[in-house]
Amino acid sequence: MPTSPHLTAARPGDRPDTSDEGPHRQLTQRSTPALWGELVARVFALDGVVEGHSQVSPKSSRAVFLAGLEQEREPATNLAPGRRLEPVHLHGVTDTSVHLVLPHERGEELVALGWAEPHQYEDFGTEYMVYGPRDAAEVDAVVSVVAESIAFARG
Repeated sequence: MPTSPHLTAARPGDRPDTSDEGPHRQLTQRSTPALWGELVARVFALDGVVEGHSQVSPKSSRAVFLAGLEQEREPATNLAPGRRLEPVHLHGVTDTSVHLVLPHERGEELVALGWAEPHQYEDFGTEYMVYGPRDAAEVDAVVSVVAESIAFARG
């Protein structure tokens, strides 16, 4: 499954178990440390991305900030509304899921395809958890969704 600008393939298999209470995290089907490392490296190699500490997620998470774009264009494009623009954060190696923002219709499409679920603390209907990749093809898929989120945040 090559990286594409618009993931349309269903995620094979069952959905992972996720937490019922905060922080919202993935409990099963996590990425191996090597795959998680590949995901992190690929995300932070995307054009215009800056790594930082998440403003709203556990310390093990890595925030995706955007070079030259500190302010949100609207709160629904930010996981930390009213603060520095953080459209994506990657959870640590003991979780491996990704929280990000997408247009509601696109996020619901990814839910239907089995790649995501709504964030349990959503405010705008744009916040989603994307499951950690289980193989190299899924790393490609998740990176493509992260790129979509960044494009959404940029407007």
